[in-house]
Amino acid sequence: MQEFAKSISFDGRDIRLQTGILAPQAGGSVLIQSGETAVLVTATRSTGREGIDFLPLLVDYEERLYAAGRIPGGFLRREGRPPDKVTLTSRLIDRPMRPLFPQWLRDDIQIIATTLALDEEVPPDVLAVTGASVAVLLAQIPFQGPMAAVRVGLVGDDFIINPTYREIDQGDLDLVVAGSPDGVVMVEAGANQLPEQDIIEAIEFGYEAVQELIKAQRELLEELGLQLVTEEAPEEDTALGDFIADRANDKIKKVLSQFDLDKKARDLTLDEIKAAEVTAAIAELPEDDALKIAAEKPKAVDTLFKKQVKKLMRQQIIADGVRVDGRKLDEVRPISCNVGVLPRRVHGSALFQRGLTQVLSLVTLGTPGDAQDLDDLHPQSEKRYFHHYNFPPYSVGETKPMRSPGRREIGHGALAERAILPILPHHDDFPYVVRVVSEILSSNGSTSMGSVCGSTLSLMDAGVPIRKPVSGTAMGLIKEGDEVRVLTDIQGIEDFLGDMDFKVAGTDNGITALQMDMKITGLSLDVIAEAIEKAKDGRLHILEKMMAVLDRPRDELSPSAPRLLSMKIDPDLIGLVIGPGGKTIKGITEQTGAKIDIEDNGTVMIFCNRSENAMEARRIIEGMTRKLNEGDVYAGRVTRIIQIGAFVEILPGKEGMIHISQLADYRVGKVEDEVAVGDEVVVKVREIDSRGRINLTRLGIHPDEAVAAREAAANN
Repeated sequence: MQEFAKSISFDGRDIRLQTGILAPQAGGSVLIQSGETAVLVTATRSTGREGIDFLPLLVDYEERLYAAGRIPGGFLRREGRPPDKVTLTSRLIDRPMRPLFPQWLRDDIQIIATTLALDEEVPPDVLAVTGASVAVLLAQIPFQGPMAAVRVGLVGDDFIINPTYREIDQGDLDLVVAGSPDGVVMVEAGANQLPEQDIIEAIEFGYEAVQELIKAQRELLEELGLQLVTEEAPEEDTALGDFIADRANDKIKKVLSQFDLDKKARDLTLDEIKAAEVTAAIAELPEDDALKIAAEKPKAVDTLFKKQVKKLMRQQIIADGVRVDGRKLDEVRPISCNVGVLPRRVHGSALFQRGLTQVLSLVTLGTPGDAQDLDDLHPQSEKRYFHHYNFPPYSVGETKPMRSPGRREIGHGALAERAILPILPHHDDFPYVVRVVSEILSSNGSTSMGSVCGSTLSLMDAGVPIRKPVSGTAMGLIKEGDEVRVLTDIQGIEDFLGDMDFKVAGTDNGITALQMDMKITGLSLDVIAEAIEKAKDGRLHILEKMMAVLDRPRDELSPSAPRLLSMKIDPDLIGLVIGPGGKTIKGITEQTGAKIDIEDNGTVMIFCNRSENAMEARRIIEGMTRKLNEGDVYAGRVTRIIQIGAFVEILPGKEGMIHISQLADYRVGKVEDEVAVGDEVVVKVREIDSRGRINLTRLGIHPDEAVAAREAAANN
């Protein structure tokens, strides 16, 4: 491949493409740069494996910490298990690429994107998405592109293309739009309760920019003398498909119109039809019959039978406007909600069910020390709110080994997390670290949006003062030629056999998150706008059902949740509270049972399961760090006696000494003649010397001052 470079500019921000330099043995490679961020993307195709009946596409995004001038932590000092952000970026590349490959393609295709340099201004993810399209085109792999992606931010009232990390953080929108010549093919966004119309305009704004990148890729191919590769699909043996249709279609139609069948019963009945009407009939054919030979190909009958089910289900929706469960196109499945479903040892719990999809969401409140440290390339160093999504095999009636979370689990968890983030209280108002876990107990579509609803209810059950409740729904699409039907709250069969999975979450004020995946090569903006508007009606309907169960956060935290107190001290006194080798703070913890975290700015977080113990720890730290003034009067206790005087603890952790000459207004022969260890005495601060030592006196104290000091000590 010859060396070549090309630049595209958006509002003064360049994207540069370089080919023919790096990775010469890859099928296709491109170095895509913006600012000082550079991503190498390669695409390679190899001969398919025998018996594969799907598109074996593998997409990997890789981060190397050398890109930001850092050495990895840990014992090995090298990159290990990929952080969630890496997994999410792999998904971000995969989702718009997958529908643009011919679905008959069975060769192995691998796309690898590696961030080689990062300037902490330009995020590499959208560069990697566009780079994947360029690499595939250069590899001459059949592809219905070009495809490109841009990020859209909202700063003030202005949309901007490919904002910096800082602009994303300060703005109200983080939207990624990917598109092909046929339309929008993928959308993902987090938003601060933005109205639907603003989101629609942002998608349109982003798609206009995508067109410039698509144009640049076409120019790149032309200048390199390459063509957009299209290969003819292999000829299908229609005879077997026609045989299956003749034998089974009428019975399939009958099943799809039996609205009282649940998912399990419908699937069993369809399996029985396939066995009785198709498999048995084929078995009776002569050994040398062409139909029987074709049916012996791996999964041939299964694939063609599913094709007929898909065709008939879609026809029923297009022609009759009725879905397999009898719902109208804009109708939400029956909903039930419960909160506090587990003992209060769990800080908050909720069970959300929509149709056959059932989600149990659970909240745990933790200390600032429980925040998740992030060791990746991106500026965010820790997370104080995280959502984990678990999808056990029993949720779909299957058995399989339990593994660590896969890409799907990480992706669904991140989407639900993004939907909730805008409505969480500010850290200064609610300094807890919050973890939500959503256990998918039963799945029949839209579990991620069920997790959003369950998370909202469980957070309110835990007493987390969220700003607004959030709900979500998944929208679907059936497109046959010019006929288009948008479906509200899709179930499993409509997801698997439909053309779109468009998840929209938000409050009654606006959208907080959305994610659109396509199975077709693009969707027009007017259909996207229709789906977003209809999602609002579904979202508000679900929200009404949720609010009927719990309409606001509980006034008190769960009794088992840790109590957190926050206070500020002079940063110069942090060392005093910690003590040599941590001795002082460990002593406070042992005395009170409280967990104490101190930040560099002097913010002290005190956690304890018993509120009175947390208060005691705060009193000790307040006493240690309180600024004393000469003339202040305190009631304290004698802690020890020496020959020349007595030590008195006037505040928790803070002692002063009364010299023997200051014990009384007459000559004292022995200290023990006036005070004993444990005595309560009223003292005045006489002097604080240059070394911070506190000298006390019992002389010159007005009776009213003594009364006030004793009352203050009693209240503390």
